[in-house]
Amino acid sequence: MPPGELEFDPFSEDYFNGPYETYRRMREDAPVYYSKKYDFYALSRHADVAAAHKNFDTYSSADGVDLGSVQSGEPPMHKSIIVMDPPEHRHMRGLVNKVFTPRAIEELRPLVTDLIDYHLNAANPAEFDIVQDFSALFPIEVITTMLGVPDGRREQIRLWLDDFLHREPGEVKISHAGLQAAIQMAVVYYQVVKERRARPRNDMISDLVSAKVQRENGEVTGLDNTEIAQFALVLGGAGAVTVTRLVASMVVLFARHPEQWEKLLVDRSRIPAAVEEVLRYESPTQYNVRRSREDVTLHGVTIPAGKPVFLLIGAANRDPDAWKEPDVFDIDRDRAQAQNLGFGYGIHTCLGAALARMESAIALQRLLDYMPRYEVDWAGCRRVNMQNLAGWNNVPVRVLP
Repeated sequence: MPPGELEFDPFSEDYFNGPYETYRRMREDAPVYYSKKYDFYALSRHADVAAAHKNFDTYSSADGVDLGSVQSGEPPMHKSIIVMDPPEHRHMRGLVNKVFTPRAIEELRPLVTDLIDYHLNAANPAEFDIVQDFSALFPIEVITTMLGVPDGRREQIRLWLDDFLHREPGEVKISHAGLQAAIQMAVVYYQVVKERRARPRNDMISDLVSAKVQRENGEVTGLDNTEIAQFALVLGGAGAVTVTRLVASMVVLFARHPEQWEKLLVDRSRIPAAVEEVLRYESPTQYNVRRSREDVTLHGVTIPAGKPVFLLIGAANRDPDAWKEPDVFDIDRDRAQAQNLGFGYGIHTCLGAALARMESAIALQRLLDYMPRYEVDWAGCRRVNMQNLAGWNNVPVRVLP
């Protein structure tokens, strides 16, 4: 590659280690970027990414939401809500929204608080890993408890999730280990669904077992066991990994910007705004992939029908045309400047966004209490190598007196 040539490679060490300089060049020089290496297009400006998320007629999710799935030409391995377009998506979303009511989320607050306190109090303040000893543990317990996974399988679900999402540099498709992990998780959730169908409880899976949904042909039916298990598989993953990365990024960013941490120590009412700024500044989900349904021309470039299109959330959330001084981390930022795309936008806005915000806010509150003064062992920090995610796999910290 000639020196200085612009290349966005979402399966490279450059991407895994933070592609923000690449994003800047894309927004400025190639807002509709074409990858010769992988044969995909990418949108990086906030206006384009936001519009594409809302335009499901042009940018379809039905063929999958990652490059390997879209390029395979095969139906997605799971037929869940994230790989549906309207009207099918609309019917399923309406059903699932009944599970994620504000009241239902608020009822989870004691569970979330207890799990956060349990894992944080178990940590050794002399030195512990924010990810491995804390932020990777409580979110998976919250979501798998909601889904009815037995106690003895919840930790295994977390480990399977890591295998499912992991990508080695240059690895586009899911690995054999990742595929096996997905199968094992699906088996666990399928068994839970069967048990709830036989003996319902007061939980999410039981609600879905008893629910009715209108199909594309207008017929009203219940969901079968496979459909519910596939939904649980997706929700179980999204509901865990996002919070895990968001909380770890908080600790890193506040260590790098101690003046912002001081603001929180003085005024805890800023915590919700701090969560939003972390979500904007280093979005755990960096992109979504769609397939173009028709030719579309933007900024003088035509994206042909049938091509994978990356919607770069991470780039859009740092766009200076949307945000004032977007590369400045500021918890007092005016959030009315633009739409924060960290939890998606349009019909595929994250189902569990309210729960994720609540978990992250409680975690931040408890971290302020537990370690008002701390330092990060930067030499021990390691980023994740995961499909479409940004964040940390290891963040060793010490609590200071």
